[in-house]
Amino acid sequence: MKIVIKHNQQPAPPPVPEKKFIFRKAGEAYNGPAKPTQNQPAAGSKKPADHVMRLLRFSCEVTEWAREQHRAGKRIGFVPTMGFLHAGHLSLVEEARKQSDVVCLSIFVNPTQFGPNEDLEKYPRDEENDLRLCREEGVDMVFLPRPDGMYAPDASVFVDEEKLQRGLCGSRRPGHFRGVCTVVAKLFNIVQPDVAVFGQKDFQQVAVIRRMVRDLNFPIDIVMAPTMREADGMAMSSRNVYLSPTERENALGVSRALKSLGSVGAGHPAAEPMREQMRAVLEQYGLREDYVAIVDADTLEPVSHVEAGNVALIAAYCGKTRLIDNRIL
Repeated sequence: MKIVIKHNQQPAPPPVPEKKFIFRKAGEAYNGPAKPTQNQPAAGSKKPADHVMRLLRFSCEVTEWAREQHRAGKRIGFVPTMGFLHAGHLSLVEEARKQSDVVCLSIFVNPTQFGPNEDLEKYPRDEENDLRLCREEGVDMVFLPRPDGMYAPDASVFVDEEKLQRGLCGSRRPGHFRGVCTVVAKLFNIVQPDVAVFGQKDFQQVAVIRRMVRDLNFPIDIVMAPTMREADGMAMSSRNVYLSPTERENALGVSRALKSLGSVGAGHPAAEPMREQMRAVLEQYGLREDYVAIVDADTLEPVSHVEAGNVALIAAYCGKTRLIDNRIL
């Protein structure tokens, strides 16, 4: 499932139109503003023959690029990443391209969203390959800043969502979403996108960013694109590279635990037996639970009885690697 949360462009005040929440399945046609048709890619290609990708490292350059696009009447699509790109990231680029005229992708391993004992220093990086993939995918501009270009030495202003981050990953990784909200807000201000695309695998992150966009009046549409999976069902993640061959096999327990729930009918089954069912599958694969939850998709509050549209989420350790995945029921 792909969810699009539209933030209306504000017309001349007042009145300000009511915010729309649009839910759309993957593959459905984009119904937003018409896009130019000139200079389109040839059949079978993801970019025009004369496509040139720009690589910018300074925020002032990026903002000037964005202003140029808007002056030309172009709609900017944005995909923020931490790099070490894989097919899941590229699917976000593809989705952004459907809804915009130009696509910007950022690569920044954000230090403020890592805890003191997390994997900031060893987080996988491969700038050369990332840029190659971006060129092949037809990305128009890559923003690749340095940490000292994103945060002043005496930086003292942060963005902190206080409700949706309380449980799930937020309670296990204190300060994580403070770092996420801060860097995404900064990137939004720099890139000035019209639409930003995030992956469903990080469901709580999307919910938190959606709330930030609403509460701080960012004029940006937020799109949640479906999780890309390997052929065996495992969610694609940059951290999968940490797994040994044996751990990679055991890691399948996460997606299979979610799949074991089947479909939710009209009977509103109790949530606890379904959580126990997922735990049993995790145990079968030798995985250590961090959390197993079924929540309301909007509030992220746990539910006692399950209905269609609720979200099952799992975080579990496979060896030393923490894996997350979810499924919209």
